[in-house]
Amino acid sequence: MSKTSVAFKQPYPKNSLLKSILLVLPMLFLTAMMLSEGGKIPKNPLHLIPFVTVYIFFNGMFFLMIYTGKTDRYRAILFTTFAVCFVISFISNLIETRGSMALTGEDMISGNTPFCHMVIPMTLIPAALTKTIIFPGSILEGFANVATMFVIWIGVSLVLGRGFCSWGCFFGGLEEGFSRLRRKPILKHIPLKWSYMPYAVLAAVVLTSTLALSPTYCEWLCPFKAVTEFVEITSFQVLVQTIIFVSLFVGLVIVLPILTKRRTQCGLLCPFGAFQSFTNKLNVFEIRIDREKCVDCMLCAKACPTFSLDAKSIAKGRTRLSCTKCGKCVDVCPKNAISFHIKGTPVSSGHDKSRLLFIYPALIFLATFGSGTIKGALHRILLLLTTGGMIQ
Repeated sequence: MSKTSVAFKQPYPKNSLLKSILLVLPMLFLTAMMLSEGGKIPKNPLHLIPFVTVYIFFNGMFFLMIYTGKTDRYRAILFTTFAVCFVISFISNLIETRGSMALTGEDMISGNTPFCHMVIPMTLIPAALTKTIIFPGSILEGFANVATMFVIWIGVSLVLGRGFCSWGCFFGGLEEGFSRLRRKPILKHIPLKWSYMPYAVLAAVVLTSTLALSPTYCEWLCPFKAVTEFVEITSFQVLVQTIIFVSLFVGLVIVLPILTKRRTQCGLLCPFGAFQSFTNKLNVFEIRIDREKCVDCMLCAKACPTFSLDAKSIAKGRTRLSCTKCGKCVDVCPKNAISFHIKGTPVSSGHDKSRLLFIYPALIFLATFGSGTIKGALHRILLLLTTGGMIQ
């Protein structure tokens, strides 16, 4: 058979039902401990129903990953659900505590702003040079304080690398969801040169943030201000900033993902994603291509949501640095030539073990980061259905 021909899809080997159940058992215990915060089962139905639902949901998706051998299909369901629930839960909490999504000058001065992982690249260099954290949040106290978020980021980066962006970034789940609305893309070709744009944005925001001692990306370019918190509009400048936020959100998070079936904000703008790409060098997990099996059909490159595969990288048997380890290329490969891989081991063997060793910590991270958020959103929805309002 020639290298350019493509035969029928070789079925990905499934695990037996018994083996799948045994492999899921540790996750059943771990997620129970996380959701119950050490064994505290809620008794109030408004809390118990979300608890049970989330527990079944996470473990059901994990079981299907193990049993079917598919990763991206079920990861995407978890990831998108997490993102939607984050918006519901976060906005409800803001309105409950502040009365509005708007962030006032008093809120910033008092450090009442939750620390966002998107700010990490803009805080490291100024912190090293000036010993100043250029973010209006608390260092050690409150929800999503600076110290806690940095510890989480360091740990996840060491274990998952840029897998953070497909297994934990609640913002990325929004564009992931919109990119799945159509079966086929309308815009099929985006020049690869645009995938270097996030690195240019990263350099620009790090430089300007260092000079201004202010998180310039958050102030001018973050699309997700449209669905989280934003500065109270009190001047023409803030009005312009708000228009930019909304325009970028509509264009890069909704419209282009629908038209291209790609994560365009993540792949064409996000400076945190560009920064996180370098952590793939520190991470033991990667996606590799077995050149002996590969038939150069390019289906993986067409499917990759973050522009992390092209002809050159495929020829080398590797993804590009920007790979988020979502597993979509692994799922679509007609020859099972692509696999999760542990660096330093043979590319042609141990695929099942490498995948399992990756998705276990990845799912634990997603459950740790997302289960509380999904529980909170379901609780708000139940409140709406039972009381007529989402605010207590």
